[in-house]
Amino acid sequence: MAISLADLRRVKADKPPRILIYGNEGVGKTTLASEFPEAVFLQCEEGTPGETELTSFGRLETFAAVIEAMTSLYDEEHEFKTLVVDSVTALQRLIFVETCARGDEHGNSKNRIEDFGYGKGYVNAKNVLREFLDGCEALRRDRGMAIILIAHSVVTTFNDPETNAYDRYEIDLHKQLLGEVTRDLDAILLLKKPVSIKEEAKGFNGKRSRGEGAANVILIHAVGKPAFIAKNRYGIPESIRFDRGAGYAKLSEYLPVIDAAAAPQNAKAA
Repeated sequence: MAISLADLRRVKADKPPRILIYGNEGVGKTTLASEFPEAVFLQCEEGTPGETELTSFGRLETFAAVIEAMTSLYDEEHEFKTLVVDSVTALQRLIFVETCARGDEHGNSKNRIEDFGYGKGYVNAKNVLREFLDGCEALRRDRGMAIILIAHSVVTTFNDPETNAYDRYEIDLHKQLLGEVTRDLDAILLLKKPVSIKEEAKGFNGKRSRGEGAANVILIHAVGKPAFIAKNRYGIPESIRFDRGAGYAKLSEYLPVIDAAAAPQNAKAA
């Protein structure tokens, strides 16, 4: 059927959000994710905050277990509205193990992802990762669930010849998989403490720069800078303060409404 101007329609970002939250250990990533409506966790590692109670399948130690849990959320009746994967950094290890077990084009298993040679292991790992991402999209599309991915951060020092050296925050995923994970996300949010640079005297006529962080303040960064990756398509300000227990409330001012989960596909067909 030919496409005509009669097919034009107005669209907006009203589907459940797909968000990646990353940052250092203990900064509040899991706590923030737990504040999203009716969240259910796929835990690929230990690390439940002591003050937070989560709804979880328990630690999932294989890629097959992750997919099985996602399948149950797709097929069975429930009222969950948000899927949280904690963390995709740990999930990456399960993907590599699964990729090695499946082996090469001849079915020969490998001990390490590098054993495939010529980067083929990472190409194969992308295919395994795509199964997970397709599952996320199915839950979002057919069950109306928001998708929250938690990741660890890697901090490296960047020596800029035109200014002071600074720490750069990056998402702790292999570069071969990072683009696959982040490509379709609606927001990438970095949680970290604000740092101010102060100069102080050092020796004879010398100076040195020193970073100072606010002890009890954590910011949610939603717009990227040279020092970190961040983005969003919802008009979230450059940064907002994260107070535990009120993080989602602030973000929800900008996010699409997360509705109740839809019925399973087999129930719809009935």
